[in-house]
Amino acid sequence: MTLPTPAPLLTLRNVSVAYPDGHQALHNASMQVKQGEFLVLLGASGAGKSTLLRSINGLVRPTGGEVLASDLPAAALSGRNLREHRRRCGMVFQQHHLIGRLSVLANVLIGRVASRSLLGSLLPWRREDKLAALAVIERVGLLDKALARADTLSGGQQQRVGIARALVQRPRLLLADEPVASLDPATADTVLALLHEICKNDGLTAIVSLHQVALARRYADRIIGLRQGRIVFDGEPVAFNAPAEAQLYAPPSTSSEPIAVDSVRSTPSLTTQPKELQPC
Repeated sequence: MTLPTPAPLLTLRNVSVAYPDGHQALHNASMQVKQGEFLVLLGASGAGKSTLLRSINGLVRPTGGEVLASDLPAAALSGRNLREHRRRCGMVFQQHHLIGRLSVLANVLIGRVASRSLLGSLLPWRREDKLAALAVIERVGLLDKALARADTLSGGQQQRVGIARALVQRPRLLLADEPVASLDPATADTVLALLHEICKNDGLTAIVSLHQVALARRYADRIIGLRQGRIVFDGEPVAFNAPAEAQLYAPPSTSSEPIAVDSVRSTPSLTTQPKELQPC
């Protein structure tokens, strides 16, 4: 007996974003994200990667199209649904956004704020919250630094704290906006390998924007290429060959037509149900 194909966790349908100054950051972006997928966004600076991520977590309101989450009562992200979606969506930033004078433990506990009631937020942290924070700090290899000030850590260690802060939310979707852009190559590889391992072990869906093409090829299940606000590539890393890379990063004056992908390895369109995920 064939099991039914699970619905995609996230669906974007013709999402467009125009800013008040008239800049069109996204043009009719459509894609599906499967549960447990490690998806990487590639593209030049200003291609729309950050806007796409912010559209997914509701920090930017699309001016056209819609973002749908299959695990919410009403799939469209608005009102109460949007608040619940944000609570289930962890975010890792390029610049860490840590409070330097606070300890690693205190910074990670900030990730638990959304799970507390208004009254609870006025009270000291519960023991279970502290234990949850210490557990994720241990997972990112910083348990011995739990009581150290965040501003005494290296850049790679600070990004690990940012990952722990996102994980303590117990999200079902993790968004990372150029999480290793400010790190040296060796540290960037180590941090991304850690993030990838955690996501695969937990079955956590991740959408990560990167500038490092080599890291995308190494860790992505699937690559989305953005160019001038349009999705021009959607396929497996093996299909993102040298000509595809050259076309994605070509000067802005050239065409933004979709990059051809081997039909055998291309990702299903919105009208096609995705294949079942293989066990990790």
